[in-house]
Amino acid sequence: MNIIIISLFAIICYCTTAIGQALAIKQNKQFRKSLVLFLGFSASLLQAISLYLLIHEPNGINLGFYNVSSVISWMIINIVLLSALKKPVESLLIFLAPLAALTIIFAVTQDAPKTVIPERDFGMLGHILFSILAYSILTIAAFQAVLLAYQNYKLKHHQLKGILKVFPPLQTMESLLFEFVWAGLILLTASLATGFLFVDDLLAQHLAHKTLLSIFAWLVFATLLWGRHQLGWRGNTAIKWTISGTTLLMLSYFGSKFVLDLVLQGR
Repeated sequence: MNIIIISLFAIICYCTTAIGQALAIKQNKQFRKSLVLFLGFSASLLQAISLYLLIHEPNGINLGFYNVSSVISWMIINIVLLSALKKPVESLLIFLAPLAALTIIFAVTQDAPKTVIPERDFGMLGHILFSILAYSILTIAAFQAVLLAYQNYKLKHHQLKGILKVFPPLQTMESLLFEFVWAGLILLTASLATGFLFVDDLLAQHLAHKTLLSIFAWLVFATLLWGRHQLGWRGNTAIKWTISGTTLLMLSYFGSKFVLDLVLQGR
């Protein structure tokens, strides 16, 4: 099975989804949700096949930097698509679909040092799965926060044209943000717990910064949810805390993964 052809079709589907939505917004029209979902799920299926061919090796699962980036983007896309079946979140694909396409390009074309995990190491694989799910959902929360900030700004300046027409009401956008944060925090808790249980020397020198940044991110999201329920935090406060927590989380994983896989091993 030709991985290049499969990946190319996935990229085309993702780009078509984003471009179609962008053109519809420019023309003050609504891009059909059924078409968005069809293109999105088609691209997701093709990316899944591409990933399977990329990461499965005779001695285990290759979770190198670019492969993991593509896995996380695939997970993000699927969470948004499944959420879009019942909730109005498909507008996020305008930004997320091109990002997924970009990760496919890097995963297929770029060589990176391999990080192979044995398939029978269920504890480690469980930790990785919880981590990827947590990063994926909290990344969606960050994009949701950015869109919420943009929507808030436009409404305050009475600019109600363009992309705002495809956005749900402000209250719905804010509720969705906190739903994503709640789900992400639960999964991040599971990720940290399985890390301490199954990862040897989680506070070793090469993992200490990753662990500490993840804990700081957990504290940020936990504080945000506490502030939401106890102090009524919302609007710009919620947006800033969400983006800050996600930034810490991305630095903890992608920053350490980039240094370990591409800088140190690439020497």
